[in-house]
Amino acid sequence: MSFNIAMSGLQSITEQLTSISNNIANAGTYGYKAQRANFSSMYAGTQATGTQIGSTTQNIGLTGGVLSTGRALDASINGRGFFVSKTVSGESVYSRVGIFTKDGSDFLVDSAGRRVQGNQLTPGSASEGVPGDIKVPTQTLEAKATSSIDFAANLSADWKKPIVAFDSSDPAVPPDASSYNMTKVTLAFDSQGKSHTISQYFVRDDDNLNSVTVHTLVDGKQPSAGENVKLTFDANGKLTTTPTTLELAYNPAPAAEMAITLDYLGTTFQAGEATTSVNVADGYTTGQFVGVELAGDGKVIAKYSNGEQQAVGQIKLATFSNEDALIPVSDTSWTANGDVGTISLDNPGTSVAGSLATSSLEGSNVDITAELVNLMGSQRNYQANSKVITTENQMLQSLMQAL
Repeated sequence: MSFNIAMSGLQSITEQLTSISNNIANAGTYGYKAQRANFSSMYAGTQATGTQIGSTTQNIGLTGGVLSTGRALDASINGRGFFVSKTVSGESVYSRVGIFTKDGSDFLVDSAGRRVQGNQLTPGSASEGVPGDIKVPTQTLEAKATSSIDFAANLSADWKKPIVAFDSSDPAVPPDASSYNMTKVTLAFDSQGKSHTISQYFVRDDDNLNSVTVHTLVDGKQPSAGENVKLTFDANGKLTTTPTTLELAYNPAPAAEMAITLDYLGTTFQAGEATTSVNVADGYTTGQFVGVELAGDGKVIAKYSNGEQQAVGQIKLATFSNEDALIPVSDTSWTANGDVGTISLDNPGTSVAGSLATSSLEGSNVDITAELVNLMGSQRNYQANSKVITTENQMLQSLMQAL
């Protein structure tokens, strides 16, 4: 009987050594969760007959260290949650390994080639999008005509009224520099993606008045509407003009007519240097797809040659009320069954889902020191069981010789 018990011990320890060696071998594997072989007793009725490995568990809840990679499509999860991917058969797989790339069909996939799950977003739409595979649009980004310019500045109260009257009647002759106090240029685009310069000339109306007239030219020419606007300020230098906008119209044929709103909200009239804090126009020229990256909120960002970036997808994180019930399909991936409880899909950083750290990956949670200690313990147990077999063999030999 003791021979069989010792043999079961050797078999169980061999299985334990497999788990330990697998942990040590995967100490550098991203998202790997350490395994543990759990011993249990074997019985025949009430009689103990040895030991066995009753189960092998993983320490899923313990996160590994975060390793910086500098790669735009890498991400680690700070807190709870798993990335969700689907196999070709449609099975959902969960992982902590955030190594993503764009495949040949323009779908976002994980390191195993499975399609990452989330919501497909439509640029410019406030909708949460359609859940499922995330596809990155790689076609040419069409031009968008400029429709608004946000402009805010401090117009100096130290300005004096120019001695020369502002004149822009001749497009071939630029305005006299002594006829204005300041000029600012903004780049705008028409419906065909061609650029146009919006030039604003600021002229103080009178040394004793808190008002400035802004003369606007497009490509050096007077617009068809909205040539100028008078900005008035109170005694404290705050803008009182209502509305604070200038409606500008310009016809850059053969492109469509441009209708641009210049908004001066936030402009002040204070002594000192004239400074510009905001000078931003919407719209852009045609752009070619140049790459894709992840944002900290889990959005998939497509980048274009014209400098534009658009959110085209939203990665979701899955959380479980009982994540220890996940079934491993590899050392870093799991599937779910009914024992995992409630499955929630949330944006990173919302509800109980952890936040994302981009350009980084979660390392293994293996403690090498602990594994080496376990290895030495397994070695001692193996030797002890071997000694039992050797001793029993010697006793049997002695007994046979005595007969």
